[in-house]
Amino acid sequence: MSKSVKGIVMRDYRDRLDGQENAVMLSLRGVKGIATTKLRSDLAKKGIRVVVVRNSLARKTFEGSALGVMFDGIKGQSALAFGGNSVVEVAREIVELMKTNQEIELKAAVLDGQVFRGAAGVEQLSKFPTREEAIAKAVALVIGPAQKLVAAVKGPGAKIGGIVATIKDKLEKGEAIAPVS
Repeated sequence: MSKSVKGIVMRDYRDRLDGQENAVMLSLRGVKGIATTKLRSDLAKKGIRVVVVRNSLARKTFEGSALGVMFDGIKGQSALAFGGNSVVEVAREIVELMKTNQEIELKAAVLDGQVFRGAAGVEQLSKFPTREEAIAKAVALVIGPAQKLVAAVKGPGAKIGGIVATIKDKLEKGEAIAPVS
């Protein structure tokens, strides 16, 4: 491949992965053509793109970036999956697709500069909470004690309010109220 063609391919990689710092690397070797098209289509519906790359050119293209560290020691055909709401969502989708496509091989993933190597690493990443799940968990942790405090303050007040309402009802009906001894 000539130097100018390599430059075009590297520019294409940069354009396609513009600003991406998180991705999952996998191999689709052995996956039949129709299955690959269905896999890409299913992922595209969820906003996830798959780009097949040449390791040596991708290594040069992303050298010094967060994605660059993912290519260390990688051999064989590779594809990068990225997009969606987060790389955790991408990892979850691909791990789920592996159940029906045994030929998919997980190679690596990058999340905020941290590399997850091999199938075990990507599966570990897929179990992380997404950004939205983490925010929801944090909000629940903050709100939990406040809810308990409100319930503790409201409980005795509600009892007193109930007693006052009962006394009021009895007085309106003309009933006598028993004195407290």
